[in-house]
Amino acid sequence: MCREWGLTEPDFEFTGTSMVITLRKSKLTEDILKELSERQKEIIEYIKKSGKINRSKAMEILKTSKDTAYRELNNLINKGLLRRKGIGKNVYYILS
Repeated sequence: MCREWGLTEPDFEFTGTSMVITLRKSKLTEDILKELSERQKEIIEYIKKSGKINRSKAMEILKTSKDTAYRELNNLINKGLLRRKGIGKNVYYILS
């Protein structure tokens, strides 16, 4: 349901005897979206639908080079909108 509403997935924490679920508001307000490039908006929309994106998929949907896709993804990280997960070839990006 969070994805359908454009929110990040909740965090689940098991404390031994309890489970804590943390829901977060989206940082993607209308004002923030106005500041993004069309490429960055495409990346955000893709992540909203599928939950994550990797650089290869960003290259595919943006029809750009590896460096350009990487630059767009890093720009979104620097704006606090994405988080990088994984190591090496298994790196992917999610909404923060």
